[in-house]
Amino acid sequence: MNTHANPSKLIKGATGDWEVVIGMEIHAQVTSRSKLFSGASTTFGEEPNANVSLVDAAMPGMLPVINEECVAQAVRTGLGLEAKINLRSVFDRKNYFYPDLPQGYQISQYKSPIVGEGVVLVDVSPTEQIEVGIERLHLEQDAGKSLHDQSATDSFVDLNRSGVALMEIVSKPDMRSSDEARAYVSKLRTILRYIGSCDGNMEQGSLRADVNVSVRRPGGPLGTRCEIKNVNSIRFIGQAIEVEARRQIAILEDGGKIDQETRLFDPGRGETRSMRSKEEAHDYRYFPDPDLLPLEFDQGYVDRLAAELPELPDAKKARFIKDYGLPPYDAGVLVADKETADYFEAAVQHGDARRDAKLVANWITGDVAAFANSIGLSVAQTHIKPAQVAGIVDLISDGTISGKIAKDLLAIIVGEEKDGDPRAIVEARGMKQVTDAGAIAGAVDAIIAANPDKVAQAQAKPSMLGWFVGQVMKETGGKANPQAVNELLKAKLGI
Repeated sequence: MNTHANPSKLIKGATGDWEVVIGMEIHAQVTSRSKLFSGASTTFGEEPNANVSLVDAAMPGMLPVINEECVAQAVRTGLGLEAKINLRSVFDRKNYFYPDLPQGYQISQYKSPIVGEGVVLVDVSPTEQIEVGIERLHLEQDAGKSLHDQSATDSFVDLNRSGVALMEIVSKPDMRSSDEARAYVSKLRTILRYIGSCDGNMEQGSLRADVNVSVRRPGGPLGTRCEIKNVNSIRFIGQAIEVEARRQIAILEDGGKIDQETRLFDPGRGETRSMRSKEEAHDYRYFPDPDLLPLEFDQGYVDRLAAELPELPDAKKARFIKDYGLPPYDAGVLVADKETADYFEAAVQHGDARRDAKLVANWITGDVAAFANSIGLSVAQTHIKPAQVAGIVDLISDGTISGKIAKDLLAIIVGEEKDGDPRAIVEARGMKQVTDAGAIAGAVDAIIAANPDKVAQAQAKPSMLGWFVGQVMKETGGKANPQAVNELLKAKLGI
């Protein structure tokens, strides 16, 4: 855990600096066709109470049966977090009364979780990377959902989510700013998506965060923490931490003390508010579930799952840096989304040629990503194919078109020629850049002849050359090769 406070992360209070300490519990819905202990479907968006088996409804005498795919997904995730896989774990009953929890208890894991300590490497910015420790990952059932907006007098309960498998991933209190917390959740979501153990859709509730926030004087003992429940977007996680840290600082600077409690974040008002005093573990009266044997498997089972894992983000990033010579920042941006990383590789390796990977990355993370964002899609979901990006880069690299013409070419592919081959479009529309000095010379001579005063200025102050380049480009409809124009102007003006 970080003991030395980073001055740039401190929050300025009225009586001096404060350090915020953040830990997180992420509830990730396991990707599986059926629930943790029943065969009921996990499909999202069904009619209320359509996906409910007798086990989920807690009918008398119904016994839970463990879903092996959920176990495999938890082990895969543990391996992705470089964590210790426990070959023996125990399911416990966590007792609390809630209308959408039909059993009156949740089957969870307490003292013996399926996954122990691990670590996640998080890129907070292009120049800063931190390690966030993982305390544990355990499997548990989700509860149902209470609906309070269907009637003026009654609340309704939808049990479709009841019994769906969740992985609760508990971090150590290793984060020191809202930026670090946001970056951690983004990285965790990327890992889960690569593995395929959770789709990470926060808007559907597949990934929810409970955020523990406390403040202290730099280097001092840990303060009393408050838990902000069920924050469902990365942006809101950042906002909730900011407002909760400032709330606690204001109380402490006024001479008050922080009560350990559970709070909710209200994004509309930009505040957290008290929900209930925080229970300690003994309030839940945990005990091993008598209907379930301890979960046991051997190292061979873990090794087989490890062998089938895809290349994970950190390994892919290292390979992109080594094999393609990409800067770490570019590689990090590309691997944050698996489909974008695959798209990049398809573009770099298209056909027989191996093209400039940095140029390909620039186009994908620049113009192509800008178009994708404008229509609310990811790069790989757009109609622009990796082969078309490869074609544009090849045309720039062999001098057929300039970077400016390339932008016009992309606009044509975005618009009227969605399936067009870049080289064929350039041929058909006469978009090739002019590199022949003789063809450019006429335009250069005309501009020089028309602007004798500017010629004298440029000879006195060579930085004026850019004005002439711009005029020649305008004269040639943007098709003159800027390098050739530069060289010709220098020669004619004697600079």
